[in-house]
Amino acid sequence: MKVDVAIIGGGPAGLSFARALSGCGLAVAVVEQQGHDALADPAFDGREIALTHASRRIMEELGLWERLPAEEISPLRDAKVMDGPSLFAMKISASASGHDQLGFLVPNHLIRKAAFESLMAAGEATLLAGVRLVSLERRAEDVLLTLSDGTTIETRLLVAADSRYSETRRMLGIGAASRDFGRTMMVCRVEHELPHDHVAWEWFGYGQTLAMLPLNGNRASAVLTLPEHEMKATMALDDEAFGQAITARYDGRLGRMRVISTRHSYPLVGVYAHHFAGTRAALIGDAAVGMHPVTAHGFNFGLQSAERLSSRMRKAIEGGRDFAANALLADYERSHRLATFPLYQGTNVIASLYTDDSGPARLLRKAALHVADRLSPVKRAIAAHLTQSVA
Repeated sequence: MKVDVAIIGGGPAGLSFARALSGCGLAVAVVEQQGHDALADPAFDGREIALTHASRRIMEELGLWERLPAEEISPLRDAKVMDGPSLFAMKISASASGHDQLGFLVPNHLIRKAAFESLMAAGEATLLAGVRLVSLERRAEDVLLTLSDGTTIETRLLVAADSRYSETRRMLGIGAASRDFGRTMMVCRVEHELPHDHVAWEWFGYGQTLAMLPLNGNRASAVLTLPEHEMKATMALDDEAFGQAITARYDGRLGRMRVISTRHSYPLVGVYAHHFAGTRAALIGDAAVGMHPVTAHGFNFGLQSAERLSSRMRKAIEGGRDFAANALLADYERSHRLATFPLYQGTNVIASLYTDDSGPARLLRKAALHVADRLSPVKRAIAAHLTQSVA
């Protein structure tokens, strides 16, 4: 098989990138190890994605937004950050960035479904599901791929979109800075007694980190981060016992909490690739930048990487130039690195400081939060990062 672009990874970033190339005359293939049915109807995975205004715009342009059930789009109006048992909270208001809300919360599995449906409706890309990449060979004018079922693909551009643990990135010889935070994150939906007013919480407790992502009604996504051995014991609780435990962990601030979904756990690992591009190859999504979730920018960066690369490719095609030229790929890399590196590093610093329970760190944590709350420019900058009204 010969194609112009082969995308390894049929997650939301890979599917969105393929959709972004629709109509530009390129033959595109998407390779995904999950089967077709799992792509067409993804299972609930516990994750609620905080989408920025920029991400909504991109999703509207790609025909994804209209495919999301309206009742599953929850407004994220404001946010507050808390430390330890203190009742003090630094509040991040959407109005500081000129918006009536910071963003939108949408279930990850519904974003995946919308991306799949939009790509299939466009009817241009070839989907190779239930197979994986086993080897690649970069040649002067193309890349030769071999799949697990014996299929070979000759492609002018290879795009890796196969998660922060990308095997394609490794096959390309591209390393990555990896940060294992030594914690496991659990996510599930809960129902609670008291209203959340659509304000998100980031609560850096002692020995645990909690987040609360407000959904429609008196429902929320509860996010609990613990050391692995503690998480195993917590995950083993039955729903009634877990509801009691999670209510206690949130200090009853939302009243009694009851689990209303399956529970899912994920290791907390941040990844930043040493390069986002090379000869006839590029990285997008988590294969390029895998964020710690504390600043909620993971999928937003993934969407933006898809847009940054596809827009440059479209301009090259319109101008009769090579869409996979080294200069174009290098320009994409510079742009995406400038947009992501400061926040990636800043996120790691925040995550490290606010999970350090030593005496000096506790004092510094409290002081930093109080100082930031008094500095309007800082809060405006944080609000601007969270809303991302422009990509």
